[in-house]
Amino acid sequence: MSEQTDRRRGRSPIDELPLTGEPLALDLVNTTYIRGGVRGHLVDALSTPGDLREWLVSHRDVLPARATAEIGAFDRPGRDHLEAFLALRRALRSLASALTAGRPPDPADLAVVNEVAGRAARWRELRAAEGGPEGGVLCVVDRCPEPDPFLVALGATAGAAVELFGGPDAGRLRACEAPGCILYFVRRHARRAWCTVGCGNRVRVSRHSRRSRASDG
Repeated sequence: MSEQTDRRRGRSPIDELPLTGEPLALDLVNTTYIRGGVRGHLVDALSTPGDLREWLVSHRDVLPARATAEIGAFDRPGRDHLEAFLALRRALRSLASALTAGRPPDPADLAVVNEVAGRAARWRELRAAEGGPEGGVLCVVDRCPEPDPFLVALGATAGAAVELFGGPDAGRLRACEAPGCILYFVRRHARRAWCTVGCGNRVRVSRHSRRSRASDG
């Protein structure tokens, strides 16, 4: 089933993602996947600005509250926002590939992530509270120099990648071992080798078929 067919049937590409719930940076990387295994086709779930908005809304629990609150008031991000997220996705996929293969990271990919991560910079300030002494004299407010909520979300995604690739979970990062799969995950259990049950089942069926052919021969 193609992306166009999914859209005609009223299904969002974001709803069809085979793997979600990984760290934010990997969830962005995993918006491209192979549908159908080795003989399948590449699916890009972020092909329109509307797809990006749905992806951001689906991750509102791990994005800055200010960004997601303002994103909810917008119809959709612009094409330039989408291109910025796709550029970050390319850099993150390249870094994930290098880390899981034991290769040095490309300095250009690191530069992309580090530059974008600055979009999420924020700090806390004191302000006079409204309502007089009964409501308190001072209150704490969050400040961010980036006014565009979509770019704040972009920066937060890059910042999450810094924490993932530079933190203790970097050693648990895995590429799915199923042939034809291009997804990544953090291995929380020692025996996990595949991104999803579906990939695991395809591998088992393939192994069984090979053993059956070998015994028949």
